[in-house]
Amino acid sequence: MSLLAALLLAGLFQTATITGTVTNTATAVIPGAQVTLAPSDHPAAPITVTTAQNGTFSFAAQKPGIYTVCVEAQVFVRNCVENIVVTQSGGTSLGAIELKLQPTATQADASRANTGRPNPPPEILKPPTADDLLRGPNGPFRANNDLLYYHLDVRVDPEKKFLSGKNTIRFKMLADGDRIQIDLVQTLAVEKILFDGAPLKYTREERAVYIDFPKKLRKGKTYSIDFFYSGAPVEGGRFGGLTFKTDTAGRPWINTACEEEGASVWWPNKDQWRDEPESMDISVAVPNALTDVSNGRFVSKVDLHDGYTQWNYHVSYPINNYDVSLNIGAYAHFGTTHKGLTMDYYVLPEDLEKAKLQFAQAPAMIDAYEHYFGEYPFLRDGYKLIEVPYAGMEHQSAVTYGNHFANGYLNRDWTGVGISPRFDFIIIHESGHEWFGNAVTAADRSDMWIHEGFTTYLECLYVEYMWGHADEVTYVNALKKKVHNKLPIIPPHDRNAEPPQDMYFKGALFLNTLRSVLHDDKEWFALIHDFYQTYQYKTLMTEDVVKFFNDRTSRDLTPVFNQYLRHTEIPLLEVKLADGNIQYRWQTDEFGFAMPIQVGSRMLTPTNRWQNTTSPLTKADFEAIKQAYYIDIKID
Repeated sequence: MSLLAALLLAGLFQTATITGTVTNTATAVIPGAQVTLAPSDHPAAPITVTTAQNGTFSFAAQKPGIYTVCVEAQVFVRNCVENIVVTQSGGTSLGAIELKLQPTATQADASRANTGRPNPPPEILKPPTADDLLRGPNGPFRANNDLLYYHLDVRVDPEKKFLSGKNTIRFKMLADGDRIQIDLVQTLAVEKILFDGAPLKYTREERAVYIDFPKKLRKGKTYSIDFFYSGAPVEGGRFGGLTFKTDTAGRPWINTACEEEGASVWWPNKDQWRDEPESMDISVAVPNALTDVSNGRFVSKVDLHDGYTQWNYHVSYPINNYDVSLNIGAYAHFGTTHKGLTMDYYVLPEDLEKAKLQFAQAPAMIDAYEHYFGEYPFLRDGYKLIEVPYAGMEHQSAVTYGNHFANGYLNRDWTGVGISPRFDFIIIHESGHEWFGNAVTAADRSDMWIHEGFTTYLECLYVEYMWGHADEVTYVNALKKKVHNKLPIIPPHDRNAEPPQDMYFKGALFLNTLRSVLHDDKEWFALIHDFYQTYQYKTLMTEDVVKFFNDRTSRDLTPVFNQYLRHTEIPLLEVKLADGNIQYRWQTDEFGFAMPIQVGSRMLTPTNRWQNTTSPLTKADFEAIKQAYYIDIKID
């Protein structure tokens, strides 16, 4: 019997501590670095901590075994320490773990020159702001409660570009405590916060609002507050947050889009991704001549007898904060019912006839995604398309649209191979987020590839559903020219870090590669269907994706996920051909990378070590596999 087994059976193993310090090459400590501990036999289930101000970290290993510790921090290269043996209670000190700076553009370009890889345009990971460091983590005053319900009740004044109202927030305490954190940008005023009708004290730091209760709130109990606020939202970010515009006829046109900026730019909420309310009500008062279209099922409109009408909607599913939307304008409405799903369309009156033609694509899109993943996820709330003055966003059950009622994307062939002009990119892509992004949601912004990589892959599946596999292969491979490979897709967690644009295109190419790795379409489509069904209406991390895929396929795909998502370079297959003898190996950053590939009629499993085989395979056979796998190949 091994020593580890003996210790377990004897009940002698207590918790062992693994400690260390993270430094840079100048031996300066790095606070705020993300450190993960994973048992080598289960790398998809790590524990994560953050280094303290003095750069130190500490883990409690709950069982004996062999562990790996990995460290990552913004602008530094990820570093791992493997084969850490824990055999008994006590402590294991790793000393200093050194991180090197990310290579400069010149160094990266020189590295690519050695393998013939293209030089992408520059892209950098922005350092976190003080606001990011408050928004990103699931801090103690977020983690101590579970969101249950919002009722957002606002009044919008288009002339003054002003809104006011309240959010009723119901939550359950997960631990005893007398403080919670809600978020609202400081440009908006907190009027008052009421608990059982009495005002609460609060303090503000950046956009965090720390709310203090006069008595201890008890674990397992449900509580509710009314958060009153007002102000003139400041436009910013890609689509503005909340914008006050006018249409071509001079009528007010007011919309929200705040995935990048965070929903707290216009309403008070728990502004992070991991905790969603189970349901929500939205009430929006606007001038009588205007209509508000928001998420969920339309409930009623009420004349307030002061020149304003209140529009009421009910969301009966979990919803992420940035999906909550206002769309206020002089909208015309039409709709249909498709296989029991209500489909409602809201456009400016002058665009009504164009919309009736263009939006006819939506039912077939629903059919395509239901074919692969199952029923439209928000059946009770219905599906809406709403015209807006920006490109579009995936607001849950209220998808916004600004693609000029034309196929392609903003009047161009999105992938450049003649397939994009067959369909409206915004309808197909943004609606795909109903499945991935809205129904299945990343718990941290750093794992946003789960939204964008999967949804970009859904575009490819839509092409396959409509026009066949050959066109899907053409479409997905056309995404390669959009990939920069300048930064890893997954930045550090808990920093509100925005992933690079590669999360869209490289994410989709990675999923298409996994399809080829399985080399069994029946297994692949069952896998992604069941993955979606398992995590529907839940939040998850990349580690959950990896574990599910590993468990279902009975393969260790962890190194494959890590290479594509946590490193910059894609795998390089090195091949030497000589008189029927073939040598081959993978060149990767990830240790233990052994992704199988189908070359002609041969299934090969290269590793990081050279292997030899005798085969009539040719250079053309190897080059051809780049259609099925997103890899580089170097053939001598």
